[in-house]
Amino acid sequence: MVKVFKFGGASVNSVERIKNVAAILQQYPNQQLLVVISAMGKTTNALEKVAEAFYQQKKEEALQLFEQVKLQHITTAKYLLVTNYLACEAQLKDFFTEVEWLLHDRPVREYDYYYDQIVCSGELMSTAIVSHYLNEAGIRNEWMDVRDIIRTDDNFRDANIDWAFTQEKVNDLIRPVLDEGSLVLTQGFVGATDENESTTLGREGSDYTAAVFSNMLDAESQTIWKDVESVMNADPKEIADAVSIPELNYTEVIEMAYYGAQVIHPKTIKPLQNKSIPLFVKCFLNKDLPGTHIHNNTVRQLPPIIVIKRNQVMVELKSKDFSFIGEHNTEILYELFEKLFITPTLTQNGAISITYAFDNREEKISQFAAEASQNFDVQVTPGLTLLTIRHYDNASLKQYAEEKQFLVRQQTTQNIRLLYREG
Repeated sequence: MVKVFKFGGASVNSVERIKNVAAILQQYPNQQLLVVISAMGKTTNALEKVAEAFYQQKKEEALQLFEQVKLQHITTAKYLLVTNYLACEAQLKDFFTEVEWLLHDRPVREYDYYYDQIVCSGELMSTAIVSHYLNEAGIRNEWMDVRDIIRTDDNFRDANIDWAFTQEKVNDLIRPVLDEGSLVLTQGFVGATDENESTTLGREGSDYTAAVFSNMLDAESQTIWKDVESVMNADPKEIADAVSIPELNYTEVIEMAYYGAQVIHPKTIKPLQNKSIPLFVKCFLNKDLPGTHIHNNTVRQLPPIIVIKRNQVMVELKSKDFSFIGEHNTEILYELFEKLFITPTLTQNGAISITYAFDNREEKISQFAAEASQNFDVQVTPGLTLLTIRHYDNASLKQYAEEKQFLVRQQTTQNIRLLYREG
């Protein structure tokens, strides 16, 4: 049976950490392993800056920023590799050329297209280095370009997978290698259209990539290796007394992701749940910790789960003629969501008004407000924070929700949500 592992950027952001990944993989001899790896450390952020500079037609700045990314990867390869260095360098140079060829051009298409062509190189570079190192360390593996396998539409930056085509490619390209006893190493987050244009599956989409492969290979399990000991009930950077959760079910994780917890990419669960594939979240810094086991069964006595989403914007829409907000109005709004690829983080309905909160993607929110104002009176309030407490109790309400100057409050038996202004 196949096991699927996903290692995030923090697990490969230094020579020592890449060696640590090899040490973890050595614990699974004679296993059929497919390993998905993200871009190193903050590479994606650095490449986003390259894409922005290019799109603003600051060619020299874009090339200079990309030079820093190149240097970082070449340096890592030099410190890590001996016999495989030259082969790795040649592969890296191919990826560098792919990006630089584009940077010497002028932008004539939408930003999201260029974003995907540039940002996807982070995963290609990191996996090339790790693959060469694993082979040098005696862990036989085959590097695969995920763009040859995962076929998507051309919805750049949030592409949708063509499941039938991708399943064929998994059967043709991946299964034979696993059956021969080689580990398959590939990229997360990335796919390609039928015209060989690179696409990405949404920020932090590597978890989802691993889940797609788990589903298509009928995997025994999927493990996400992170720099935290397990799934926690809150972000430990935000909440000092966050606690580990040893066991969760798919429903809880979907709810947590929906409310904005940065634990696991929201799309990850469906491909696993559909085939009852267990998901483990484990710590790459201490592989002996138990981590979190996520499955299909009931889980009781969970602690309050606290999710804080900052940089929210509230958009209030009122009917212009005092008529009730009905299906026709909401249909108009949902068509706008689809057109602009935005999703509300909170919705509150009234008789003649409807209120939404969104992540503040300024350009998209401005466009939404402008188009919605043809049918509604629109008011936009930025600079807000959205707090969700799932499985709240009196103590957590007192600690986190008391004295908040909230603009919207929603409460059910399981969840409380407050949209408020900080300070």
